[in-house]
Amino acid sequence: MSFDAKVGIVTGAGQGLGRAIAQELAGAGAHVVVADVNAETADQTVRSIRESGGSAEPAVADVTNEQAVRSAVDAVLARHSRIDILVNNAGVGQAIGQLVELAREEFDRVLATNLTGTFLCCKWVCRSMMVRESGVVVNISSLNGLAAAPLVAAYNAAKAGVISLTHTLALELAPYGVRVNAVAPGPVYTDFNRRVMQQRADYLGVTEQQMVERVRAAVPLGRWGEPADIARAVAWLCSDQAAWITGQVLPVTGGLSGVAVPPPKRSAKAPDGTADSRCASERP
Repeated sequence: MSFDAKVGIVTGAGQGLGRAIAQELAGAGAHVVVADVNAETADQTVRSIRESGGSAEPAVADVTNEQAVRSAVDAVLARHSRIDILVNNAGVGQAIGQLVELAREEFDRVLATNLTGTFLCCKWVCRSMMVRESGVVVNISSLNGLAAAPLVAAYNAAKAGVISLTHTLALELAPYGVRVNAVAPGPVYTDFNRRVMQQRADYLGVTEQQMVERVRAAVPLGRWGEPADIARAVAWLCSDQAAWITGQVLPVTGGLSGVAVPPPKRSAKAPDGTADSRCASERP
């Protein structure tokens, strides 16, 4: 795969999967715009790419802010006159808990970054791709978007929404020669998932190591994923080797097809907050 003379934007590239994706694209010759809400981590990724002989620049932007996204995209186009690749990786996790206890503010926060942020980046980048009739978009969804896991309703909904957005945009941009696909990663032990595992362990009353081992044992290939596993799949979809692929979702999960085990039963609370699952009319 070669991305010589191509310009790519990777959001959420200051760490974890985003950093690995940016490094993979840069290693194949792309000039990578490392977009992240955190200037320090964006600079760290840029430095790692440059130290390996690649080409990169930082861009600080909050993907939930439409004006910030538009300004960042305009700046890239002003400098390079083109954007060939967009990887929408920016995302946040959800506080573990049942849907009936999920705060509206938490639901909105998770969707704002994971789904609305993807929409905004596609909106402002894909306009230039349509004009040039060339470009590739890869959206990072999740196994959760294909098969919902318990205790993360907002995250499931956001990642399923990313898949629907991918299908829609692929159809709309096909006449312009722009391809749009998604990658659905399984469990990859980044800092992001370490926090998730600790929260799940606390909620379920087990140790973090026990939680990590449960996940590992459920993966048919017998191990957690590495960021490079996801990065290589993304780079392939961005390359000319995938030139006849659009509107698809590629699971990269080690064979894991979902986590459908319900959490243990807890005492339910009535709508008025009391620890009684009966309706008000049924209570004495």
